[in-house]
Amino acid sequence: MNTTVPSAGLEVSGLSRRFGGVYANRDISFSVAPGELRGVIGPNGAGKSTLFGLISGHLRPQEGTIRLDGERIDRLPAHRRARRGIAIVFQGARLFPSMTVCENVAVGAHARTGAGAVEAALRLPRHRREETEIMADARAALERVGLADWADRGAEQLPLGQQRRLQVARALTARPKVLLLDEPASGLRADEREDLRALLRELHADGITILLVEHDVAMVTALADRIAVLDLGRLIADGTPDEIRRDPAVIAAYLGSETAA
Repeated sequence: MNTTVPSAGLEVSGLSRRFGGVYANRDISFSVAPGELRGVIGPNGAGKSTLFGLISGHLRPQEGTIRLDGERIDRLPAHRRARRGIAIVFQGARLFPSMTVCENVAVGAHARTGAGAVEAALRLPRHRREETEIMADARAALERVGLADWADRGAEQLPLGQQRRLQVARALTARPKVLLLDEPASGLRADEREDLRALLRELHADGITILLVEHDVAMVTALADRIAVLDLGRLIADGTPDEIRRDPAVIAAYLGSETAA
């Protein structure tokens, strides 16, 4: 698997999205440097998942722009953003239980394939070459996240912590420039959280640009270079973990007694 895909910078400017006249995101602007691990936190209903939906293309903004390495992408559908290097790991474990772990991971690579439906249906040489490459990438991604021994087992056999690793591996097969992680630690036991934290540190060290939405404030402050804080759909703070811990608006809106985390 190619592990030298360059990371990318991301710029969000004036981003807004309403539902029934109520703003879920309102005039949000921030930038993420190539290779940065950016945390996004906020209380329930702050607009974090909406923001990820806007960046990934699963939602369309009503105002504002999104740029990936200077190229405007907010008008592109999700599959075209995926081709440009945006990958997302959703909060819910989305598996295909009738497939093996390796086959589940390989699904993530199809966003970057070039063979069309006719070539796939007829099993033409280009399709066969791509399928061979995809399966090799899937196994390499499983090795990367510590699931190589599970590759040929049924995906339904995986415990929850391993399912999250499978999802990360699936995203890695797309060779992402920006990896969006939507509450990956949700529901995990303490030991599984620590394993996930170690994996994210390794991916960060590899230079992948990462946006991490997470309720576990201690995890975010331990991992992130910078943290964006949302409240009621607005960006109320953006800074280093130490700056965020001391910010009065953040303390009032979200952290409270957790400022020592």
